[in-house]
Amino acid sequence: MAEGSTTRISELRKLAAQIKPPLPKTPRPIVILGAGGIVRAAHLPAYQKAGLPVIGIGDIEPEKATLLASQYKIAHRFDSVTAAVQFAPLDAVFDIAVPARELVHVLPLLPRGSAVLMQKPMGETLDDARTIREICDKRRLTAAVNFQLRYAPNHLGAAAIARNGVLGELHDIDVQVRTYTPWHLWSFLAKAPRLEILYHSIHYLDLIRAWLGVPQSIYAKTTKHPDNSQLAATKSVMILDYGENKRVFIATQHGHNLARSSQHSFVQWEGTDGAIRMGMGVNLDYPTGQHDTLSYIERNDESAEWHELPVAGDWFPDAFMGSMGELQMYLEGSTNSLPLNVDSAYETMAMVEAAYRSSERGGEPLPL
Repeated sequence: MAEGSTTRISELRKLAAQIKPPLPKTPRPIVILGAGGIVRAAHLPAYQKAGLPVIGIGDIEPEKATLLASQYKIAHRFDSVTAAVQFAPLDAVFDIAVPARELVHVLPLLPRGSAVLMQKPMGETLDDARTIREICDKRRLTAAVNFQLRYAPNHLGAAAIARNGVLGELHDIDVQVRTYTPWHLWSFLAKAPRLEILYHSIHYLDLIRAWLGVPQSIYAKTTKHPDNSQLAATKSVMILDYGENKRVFIATQHGHNLARSSQHSFVQWEGTDGAIRMGMGVNLDYPTGQHDTLSYIERNDESAEWHELPVAGDWFPDAFMGSMGELQMYLEGSTNSLPLNVDSAYETMAMVEAAYRSSERGGEPLPL
C-alpha cells in the first residue's frame, strides 16, 4: 500500500476514534416518565455512562418504575405524571418515553416553560404531530424529539469523515434492513394501525433529512408479513425524490427469520469520490444485537478496498447520550442549535405521512 494511502487511513481512523457525543458542561437533573423496555435498554444505560443524573422515574405500572429505580439507584419513583411534576425541580428535563398516542395527554400536564425530550414518534399521525407542536408552543416548552440515530457513534463518525472529503458530491443514499424483529416485545404495537414506517423506518427518514433536507416527494409501499398478519405492515420500500441527480432508497423486511448469514442492516452513502457504510448491529439479533460498524472506500485509493474504522459504542445505548446531551447543551447555552426541536421533527413526521399516503394510493396502473 502506498505511503499516501496509509497516511490517509491513519488520519481517518484517528478522526473516527475521537468522535464523542455532545454533552453539557453542567448536567441538569432528569425525570423520566415511562419505565418500559426502551428506558431499560437505552435511556438509563446511556445516561449512567454519560454522567447525566436521573433523579426520578415514573410509570402507570408502579412496579416497573420501582424495579428500574432500584437497579439504577434512582432516589424517587412515581405512579403518575402529576406526582412527578410536583416533585421535579425547576431545572429538570422531562424525558418522556410513553406510547406515541399518550404524548398529547402527558405534555399539557408539564409545567409551563419546561424542558422536554420525548421519545419518537411525534404522535401516530401528522395531525397528532401538529397538535403536539401546538401544545409545546402554547406552553412554551423547550422540546425535542428523540430521533437518536443521528447521534449513533458510527453515524457521527460517518458525518465526520464525509466532512473530511471522503464522499465528494453525494449522489446516493441506500438503507437496507433484512432481519427478524421480535415485535411482540412491544405490547402497545399489537393493535397499532401503523407500524414499520412510523416506529422504525422513521429513523432512516430523519437521518436522510439530516443529510439532504426535505425531499420533493416520496414513493412508498408498506405491507404485512404472513408470519405476523395480525400486525400492521412490517415491510416497506421507499424512494425519496431529491431530483434527477440523486437516488435515495429505503428497503426494510423485519420478518427474515432464516439464516443469520443472509440478514443485513446498513446505511450507505455514495459520492463522486467514495462511499461510506455504517452497519446497525442492534437490528441483528434484537435486543441482544451486534456491534455497530463503520467503513469507507475512496476512488483514488490504490488498494481499491473498504477500510474499517473504529466505532466508540453502539446505537443502543450510546446514541441516547447525544440526543439528551444536545438538548441540555442548548438549555445551558453552549450551543445555539437544537436539531431535533419539534418544528424540525414535524418535517420528519410529514415524510412519514407522505409515505403512508403514497402506499395507500398505489402505483401507476399499466396502460394496457
